[in-house]
Amino acid sequence: MTAPTITAPQLALARNAAEQALAVLPTSRPLVTGEPTAAAADTLTEGQAITARFSGAAVGEVVVVVGQDLADAMKESPLGELDLTAAVRPALEAAARAFGPTVLDPGQLLEPAVALSALAAKDGAVAVPLLDGGQVRAVVALALSPWPADQGGGVAPRTPGAAAIRSGLDMLHDVEMEVSAELGRTRMSVRELLSLSPGAIVELDRAAGSPADLLVNGRLIARGEVVVVDENFGIRITEIVAPGSERE
Repeated sequence: MTAPTITAPQLALARNAAEQALAVLPTSRPLVTGEPTAAAADTLTEGQAITARFSGAAVGEVVVVVGQDLADAMKESPLGELDLTAAVRPALEAAARAFGPTVLDPGQLLEPAVALSALAAKDGAVAVPLLDGGQVRAVVALALSPWPADQGGGVAPRTPGAAAIRSGLDMLHDVEMEVSAELGRTRMSVRELLSLSPGAIVELDRAAGSPADLLVNGRLIARGEVVVVDENFGIRITEIVAPGSERE
């Protein structure tokens, strides 16, 4: 069976989507887009891949493969192990939005060869390598059903030297994280939980007036006073918790 032909407009659309994804992708060094090619399992074999389907103005699937440096930085963050899928999601969304308003599914983490192989099995799948000095450091791959007929507008790719090389926590600065405030905790039996009703009072392990805890990714990073800001609750930070001194 003859492999389906990938047209020049498809390659241009894929490159445009990759450039938009690259603009919000955490990387340890500036990257540029390479020449789009037919997706293949061996486009990049090291690192981690996140794949997600999207629908709306266009229907398809996008895969972003990131280098092992980002995966390691997420795993060894001072704030604890972070969610790589959440860190890469803005890039997935940016690639999908290149084709118009779309809705992206939650996505899943896979080995690069597995994700790229599955995408390569789809008609017209295109991979765009992201390069550092000619070496592939990341990949954005797409398969649409069908591909749009017209080429959309593009954005200028980033060029080497546009930003300093980043490593460790630096490359995570733009990653969004969930921040929560905690007034206190308690332990209850299943019987006690089932007996709760409107109006019941649950006593916490914190004295009245004690500071509330501020947690990032479930890890205590600060304490503060509860305040009201424009009819919303807020926390005025009174103490930054040093790493390793958190409450167990």
